[in-house]
Amino acid sequence: MVCFPCPTKSLVIFFIISAIPIAYIISVERAAPATHVYRYHSSGWFRECAKWDDLHRRFIVSLFEGGVAEVQVPDGHSPDVILEETLLVKEAALAGNASLGIAVDGRRNRLLVVNADVMRNRHSSLAAYDLSTWRRLFLTLLSGSGDEKSFADDVAVDEEGNAYVTDARGSKIWKVGVNGEIVSIMRSPLFTPKEWYKTFVGLNGIVYHPNGYLLVIHTFSGNLFKIELKKGGEVKPVKVGRGKLVFGDGLELISLTKLVVAGNPSGRLVESSDDWETATVTAKFSGPAHRLASAATVKDGKVYLNHLVGMGYPRKAHALVEAVFSPY
Repeated sequence: MVCFPCPTKSLVIFFIISAIPIAYIISVERAAPATHVYRYHSSGWFRECAKWDDLHRRFIVSLFEGGVAEVQVPDGHSPDVILEETLLVKEAALAGNASLGIAVDGRRNRLLVVNADVMRNRHSSLAAYDLSTWRRLFLTLLSGSGDEKSFADDVAVDEEGNAYVTDARGSKIWKVGVNGEIVSIMRSPLFTPKEWYKTFVGLNGIVYHPNGYLLVIHTFSGNLFKIELKKGGEVKPVKVGRGKLVFGDGLELISLTKLVVAGNPSGRLVESSDDWETATVTAKFSGPAHRLASAATVKDGKVYLNHLVGMGYPRKAHALVEAVFSPY
């Protein structure tokens, strides 16, 4: 005979089990951080991406509830002072969609913003805004309710101003011209792993390399791809040694030979000496795992990891954590 615990006993067991991770999170949040942290107050729980805008000395943040905000960093800022998030863009035309990956196109003084219907995968779009006036330059619908389901996730921009947007649902890449026109859609059998359970989250973080190609991560498989733009979009797997990139999310190219992969664990440093034909995981950084690192950016020569989850109530505090890497 199957015996079910009484409601009171079940409740006690639930609270005991729940108390373990909650106690861990509280202890981590109260502990002194091992590296520098920018904390800022926000009205939302989730912040997918943050990029440093060096010209205007601020972090630009994408809002999961839709929109774009800034976090100004004053000169001489003390880590003990919590910064404030200020809303910059909130579009009625994009209501119900999350703003996810962003890219600062400093050469053209604009910000590229990926928007997506997170729950139903019925909307994917790319918007561009002037970094000074926040006037919208274009809004391009990549996929709508009548198309195959998609989940636009991240974006990179090349030297000519073309944008490349990853589809984490359909594992493809949209190429969008400098004025917002859809140029092409990149697909490859290599983007789809053989194992069905590795297809739930596909192509995700993406960066443009000055040598004329893209580097893109497939989250659930950990596969890193090199896409040769000068060779008709030829796709090649990058052979990665010494470590795996499974659950890799946002990417940041910090030099011609070094790439930061944010995700789980918090951050991995990947290096290549042969123009990204092969690569090696050389170092890692373990930050606040419960906050979920989702993107990376560089400020004044230092790598900072954006974390998806905010903590606190009613005002949520988000964290941009300096990643100091240790040998793998």
